[in-house]
Amino acid sequence: MKTLAFFSALFISFCSYSQTIEHSKNSLSAIIKSDGTLQGTTGVNVGYILNDGTIQKADHTAIGFITAEGNIQNGIFDNVGFVIKGGTVQDANHNTIGFVKDDGTIQNAKEIIIGKAPGVKKTWAAVCFFFYKVN
Repeated sequence: MKTLAFFSALFISFCSYSQTIEHSKNSLSAIIKSDGTLQGTTGVNVGYILNDGTIQKADHTAIGFITAEGNIQNGIFDNVGFVIKGGTVQDANHNTIGFVKDDGTIQNAKEIIIGKAPGVKKTWAAVCFFFYKVN
């Protein structure tokens, strides 16, 4: 019985984790929950990133998409940016506009740290910092 309770608690805590997105001055910008819910600093839902890559506003209207290849698309499937395998973020013209490092550090094109998103998928972090402002 204790084993069942332990695994139940572990499952619940794993499924309810959330990661923070911070500005470069360590001030909270948003929270991304494990289910892709984006919350602003006041705890209000401001958007969603679904497992299929759909990016939604708070009212669940689709405003964009993330493809399996890392393409960031607008609501009519035009590419507005790209997240290259190593974490380089590019605009629609393939100009580098930033970087998402393995440790969650977010840098602009000049490699200046503009924020942190540890534990957040690189494409999700790129969407929040470069394509869909959460606050």
